[in-house]
Amino acid sequence: MKIVNRLKIVSFLQYFIWGSWLVTLSSYMINTLHFTGAEVGIVYSANGIAALLMPSIIGIIADKWVAANRLFTLCHLICAGVLFYAASVQESTFMFWVMLVNAMAFIPTIALSNSISYSCLEQNGLDTVTSFPPIRIFGTIGFIVAMWIISLFGFELSNMQLYIAATASLLLSLYSLTMPTISTAKKKQNQSWINMLGLDAFVLFKKPNMVIFFIFAIMLGATLQISNTFSDPYLHDFALNQQYQDSFVVQFPAILLSVSQMAEVIFILAIPFFLKRYGIKNIMLISMLAWTLRFTLLAFGNPSPFGFVLLLTAMLVYGCAFDFFNISGSMFLDRETSSDIRASAQGLFMTMVNGIGAYVGSIISGFIVDYFTTDGVKDWQMIWLVFASYTLVQAVLFVFIFRYKHNPEKMSEIKMIH
Repeated sequence: MKIVNRLKIVSFLQYFIWGSWLVTLSSYMINTLHFTGAEVGIVYSANGIAALLMPSIIGIIADKWVAANRLFTLCHLICAGVLFYAASVQESTFMFWVMLVNAMAFIPTIALSNSISYSCLEQNGLDTVTSFPPIRIFGTIGFIVAMWIISLFGFELSNMQLYIAATASLLLSLYSLTMPTISTAKKKQNQSWINMLGLDAFVLFKKPNMVIFFIFAIMLGATLQISNTFSDPYLHDFALNQQYQDSFVVQFPAILLSVSQMAEVIFILAIPFFLKRYGIKNIMLISMLAWTLRFTLLAFGNPSPFGFVLLLTAMLVYGCAFDFFNISGSMFLDRETSSDIRASAQGLFMTMVNGIGAYVGSIISGFIVDYFTTDGVKDWQMIWLVFASYTLVQAVLFVFIFRYKHNPEKMSEIKMIH
């Protein structure tokens, strides 16, 4: 089998694992295990905590001591065991610690899978810029397929989603053993611990505009986590209304949510045009307004014919909200940093969005959901309107605080980066 096709399998399974539980585990915890919103938020904060340090630590180990593909195998083997055990956990605090161990092993594999792909492509004389995007698209497909399987088989409120994720993780661990060995780099005698840990990227904080950029990266990271954590439980709660119990939204909420991932693919293709033409400030502003629109549409959507149109539109808007910051922000940062700190700058960006932002978003959103819950019934309209207000305030502040002069000629060199 050609190396590109083998890497597509790796990418597919990598995100299939995540798609098996990331969106639906919250519904299982709320509806089956009867966790509170705050407890669910704390469990989901494990991803943010893991993203603070683990990608850098595992990256250093892969660069210096252990081949990336072997480390990838070990991480997914750990995930398989932990996810299998998590299926039997029924207490919120213990669930947090179990999912934290899983996150500490899984989150670094996202970067490792990219590194393995780049290395294998280079070993086979293939251009990474043209060959990698089609490989990464299979990751999105894997995420979508997992969501459809969990939903169609009725596993959204069941621990079966964790067993499926564990099985896929075991399969990926075994399959990665067949991949070409990725050699470790030779140690540089004059390399300091600051360089090794990627701390040299903190020089970016000397620039006021970069400080503002990273602050809003944290805020938008929190927004993304809010959406990931509570969208599925919200759709499940329509079952409390008798007239909606048999609706498509209640029966297959994960399938509806998968439209969001489908929309990502479309908006990814539009990024180079918009970024070159309008610049990062306008693109980030569009992202914030898209989040506001998504949350507003969720607030007024329902399974009725007109309400379903609002829900479907909210899913489509997600593609713009996610891609126009997460991917555009990464590309902007790549253009604004020198080559010697480019990789560590990307790591810092991930820490801000998926680390600090995800943690803050998980904790605060959980308390907000509980605040608007009375006798076990959540006032989802108010909850989503609060989240919409939060993103709208972000947008207003961003217009006046972030000052950046767009240079179309400089941005014309942009290449697609994932």
